[in-house]
Amino acid sequence: MPQSIPPFTLRQLRYLVALEETQHFREAAESCGISQPSLSVQIKTLEEALGQTLVERGRGPVQLTLAGREVARRGREMLDAAQDILDLSVTLKSGLAGTVRMGTSATLGPYLMPFVVGDLHRSHPDLRLYIREAAPRELMRQLNDGQQDLILTQLPVPGAAFQSARLFREPLSVALPSDHPLAGRESLDNPDLADQTVLALSPAYALHDQISAVCAETGAHMSRDYEGTSLDALRQMVAMGMGMTFLPALYVRSEIDARAVGDVVTRPFRGRRFSRSIGLVWRRNSGAGAAFERLAEIIRMTARRFPELVIES
Repeated sequence: MPQSIPPFTLRQLRYLVALEETQHFREAAESCGISQPSLSVQIKTLEEALGQTLVERGRGPVQLTLAGREVARRGREMLDAAQDILDLSVTLKSGLAGTVRMGTSATLGPYLMPFVVGDLHRSHPDLRLYIREAAPRELMRQLNDGQQDLILTQLPVPGAAFQSARLFREPLSVALPSDHPLAGRESLDNPDLADQTVLALSPAYALHDQISAVCAETGAHMSRDYEGTSLDALRQMVAMGMGMTFLPALYVRSEIDARAVGDVVTRPFRGRRFSRSIGLVWRRNSGAGAAFERLAEIIRMTARRFPELVIES
């Protein structure tokens, strides 16, 4: 069954509201920028469309009927809502507003997004960021299906249907037990990993493939018996002497350096040149590219407070 179309216009409601406020047809017409006869015709048309008498016609100030007052009250609410839509449209064209659904990896979001959200709340109070964590491959599925407006994830991502903005490179440090023979080194390089057991996240995470490639290159043995489901799980397995792993810089800052836990130490690898690239990704045809580019710049500004990160333009 087709939806019924309201038999009146916002402009007619505006005329009725103006008439209630001025109590005079001529003054109402002047406030709306039209002639008095035109306003009278539009008010009459509105009455016919609703099947209600809205105006008490007689001498003296114009008074609205009970029906007229109720229609004017609701009409004022509709006009305010329409103005809000216009204001939102202007804001969206020039910046960020409304509700944005963002997906983020559990290996990144908890250690970056609290700072980003705080900055956004101060600079863009009309923006509401709805954040949901998932593994990178699940995030890509959600983005493709329209469940997310954009995602914060490790780059690159495949597919011509997506557009991305690079944010920063995040170094990956080697994490090893504090009593490991290599713990005394200031930094580690490829030869140090030869014949070492390396733990990694499950294949659902982009870090898995990156660590697997390093193991193949350095001669390390990537453990197939234990695959962590989180960075915390990897750290705990390292603390138990099950092997070493690679941890991102923001996680190290938040969960190892800040807590000063002595069972695990981290060391730069390849002079901190071993890193992952982080960016925002959205659907190319979303129509919100300009706003998301602006969001990317805000995240870069937030990321600058972390000296470990290498900001990308």
